Amino acid sequence: MSDQKVDSRVKGAYQPMEDAMRLHPFYKGKLEVVPKCAIRSLDDFSIWYSPGVAAPCKAIHADPELAHEHTNKANAVAVVSDGTRVLGLGDIGPEAALPVMEGKAILFKYLGGVDAYPICLDTKDPDEIIRTVKILQPSFGGINLEDIAKPKCFRILDQLRAEARIPVWHDDQQGTAAVTLAGLLNALEIVGKRLGNVHIVLNGAGASNLAVARLLLAAGAHGDKMILVDKFGALHRGMTELQSEDPVQYELASRTNPDKVPCPLCEVIRGADVLISFSQPGPGIIHPDWIRIMAPNAIVFACANPVPEIWPWEALEAGAAVVATGRSDFPNQVNNSIGFPGIFRGVLDVRATTITDEMCLAASMELAACAREKGLRADKILPTMMDFDIYPRVAVAVGQKAIEQGVARRPLTAEQAMATAVAIIERARRQTDSMLESGIIKTP
Repeated sequence: MSDQKVDSRVKGAYQPMEDAMRLHPFYKGKLEVVPKCAIRSLDDFSIWYSPGVAAPCKAIHADPELAHEHTNKANAVAVVSDGTRVLGLGDIGPEAALPVMEGKAILFKYLGGVDAYPICLDTKDPDEIIRTVKILQPSFGGINLEDIAKPKCFRILDQLRAEARIPVWHDDQQGTAAVTLAGLLNALEIVGKRLGNVHIVLNGAGASNLAVARLLLAAGAHGDKMILVDKFGALHRGMTELQSEDPVQYELASRTNPDKVPCPLCEVIRGADVLISFSQPGPGIIHPDWIRIMAPNAIVFACANPVPEIWPWEALEAGAAVVATGRSDFPNQVNNSIGFPGIFRGVLDVRATTITDEMCLAASMELAACAREKGLRADKILPTMMDFDIYPRVAVAVGQKAIEQGVARRPLTAEQAMATAVAIIERARRQTDSMLESGIIKTP
């Protein structure tokens, strides 16, 4: 391959970052608050504010559940971060995390019809984060934790899931795992292998891959065929210091790598059928020579952001049969963005009190099914963000599972859930499209 072709690919991979530096200041942020009620005269203000607003206030005081009917609480989600683990950039602080949280909010709105609000906290204390989320509960129907470093992210999520009145999830854990499982199931179908039989190596032992490992095991992968690797080497049950340092790591170290292989990635990858990497941004973190010693028809998910651990074309040239990354500008994007908008749509529509692992599995299976129905290819193992039909379908699958598990406060039939999700999502898209057409949102 010519150097010129490689250079053009690399240049193209960095182009979105150059565009972002030009367009973020052009718009001065990516979202704003707009009214959803009719404002025609001063008389309307007397309804939406004083004196009329006193009536719904009294009604909610008598029955707090009526907040879902009289306010936007039923469709509001807080995107909460302390900026300690921002998409491969690390601990960059709450202000620097804000562009990511705003981006998350516009995906919530355009893809799922969910009104999401970025809330970046000026604290790294897990107890303060837990307390803050709890005291925010009256204003929101759900909480999306984002870009919080491990190991505290595990305790924050587990404690809030146990104690909060509204559903709380950590997208870097549950969302990443759900989408990764969906992509892997379809990639395995393409190469003719089964989840329970393959040798899986997970590179990176942070929040994302630990959650992926948990969900893979729940879906039927075998721990004796799985190895997790961090920067020091493969995790195994002999690393007893992890019991106090990182209990979640130790739990998975105890369930995987039964031979206690301590080797680095370049060695444990030999003969592996699957490599799933959520580690540090590349390129050059994973070498093509390592791909060459994997099993025939190997699957490589190189999902670090903003740059994958190995360029996808390098992995393909080294012999991988299916390659995925976390980026939308490469084929096979394995990214939370095709999962969380529909998952939260379903959660909010049935007013679920939590998001269970089974609800995440239901989302994975529906995403995988959506892609299969559209026709699988080695470069098309998952739907894309622009396959708009997936979001209401995932919403229905998640909502029905919540009802089945008894964690929904608003039971809907599948038909009712589909009609609800479609109406809300289509309204959000029409709203954005009409503002573009009218010039309210300016085209750069």
